[in-house]
Amino acid sequence: MALLRHGPAALRERRGRGSGLRDPYRILADLRAGRRLDPADIATVARGAVDGSWSDAQLGAFLMGAVLQELDEEQTLALTRAMLESGEQWQLREAFGAVGDKHSTGGVGDKTSLLLAPLAAAAGLPMAMLTGRGLGHTGGTADKLEAIPGFEQELSRERVIELLADCGIALGVATAGIAPADRKLYALRDRTATVDSLPLMVASILSKKLATGASAIVFDVKVGDAAFLPELDRALELAARLVGITRDLGVAASALLSDMDQPLGDWVGHAAEVREVLDCLEGRGPQETVELTLALALELSEALDLGWTEASLRSLLDSGAPRERFARWAVAQGAEPAFFDAPDLPLAPVERVLHAERAGVVTRVEARRLGLLLAEAGASRRAIGADLDLGVSLRYSTRLGRRVEAGEELARVYLRRDDPALVERFASCFHVGDVGLEAPLLHGRLGS
Repeated sequence: MALLRHGPAALRERRGRGSGLRDPYRILADLRAGRRLDPADIATVARGAVDGSWSDAQLGAFLMGAVLQELDEEQTLALTRAMLESGEQWQLREAFGAVGDKHSTGGVGDKTSLLLAPLAAAAGLPMAMLTGRGLGHTGGTADKLEAIPGFEQELSRERVIELLADCGIALGVATAGIAPADRKLYALRDRTATVDSLPLMVASILSKKLATGASAIVFDVKVGDAAFLPELDRALELAARLVGITRDLGVAASALLSDMDQPLGDWVGHAAEVREVLDCLEGRGPQETVELTLALALELSEALDLGWTEASLRSLLDSGAPRERFARWAVAQGAEPAFFDAPDLPLAPVERVLHAERAGVVTRVEARRLGLLLAEAGASRRAIGADLDLGVSLRYSTRLGRRVEAGEELARVYLRRDDPALVERFASCFHVGDVGLEAPLLHGRLGS
């Protein structure tokens, strides 16, 4: 004999069958049972996140179910589309033809957006990017731009179009009108232990990135100690999902897997990284920062059939045109023109040198821990709305695989106040041994 079920829950379940009614209870019950959700169900979740018809408890249950049952690619595509369509879509490519964009999964010293944008724009490709704030050990591009006095980052679609028409570059934070469903779900992910789900991560990234309507996106997926996904196989899976779903939604895409077993370039810290970008634009910057930027630019060129070569881009950098474009863009976004005559990017006043304790080879650098220590020293916000210390910085003076002598400088830290214990913790991030290998700049590529 069949067991009869009674009560409100059973009544809702019976009413849901065949009636077309898909309330939160039915959708969550199907997800819990491992049944696939169709695009209409997922659109209902996104709509409920925006209009309030789904409670935080129900949205949290959806997030946990999405993690435990692992949304497949089709469901991830549906969630991306639903969150994208929950807000504004700017369709910039309709106004400008070709528009480029770039997204990094974040790291330590990761500053290439600020170099790529003026380089690509000077080569003729408008660049529009929604930038992010720092998270944990990583520093966000939006935080770095705060080091430029007067720089405006809250941009409407109309303002972005003005900037692209004027100087070919617009970088700003996502406004409230962009992917509001993601804004709600993102806040809940942090409270429900669902941050590291690949499907949720992909949908969150792309629902914002695709809202601008770029023609092509290049993804810089980090691998190594300071990467969000340190293992190569997981990073490759993330890259494949980002590229695949972006293409499914009609935008050209490719990905580079770049190394994050050590900081990128010479500097970590908001003002210091802007200084490094300006150095690169003037031909004095570290080769790793320039080479990764060139590789990203060439991905955009291939996606849009622009015909750029490494030689042509290096020649353009040497001409000074990208440096002029950077200044023109920053002033158009509110920066003080005098800043570029003599950039004022002060470092924190307490300078301490970190030395090698023995002769040997640099075998390991705890890059993630370096980022966390800089955050602890003030380079990251401890609460929403709190101030950043833009001058707290680290100069990375060595490289993995490099031979050093006892007492040789490995790095310098710049702090707001003297803290010997903190300096010792910075020093303990550097390891010198007998045998060590250089780190490759790139671990792979995913494209056409």
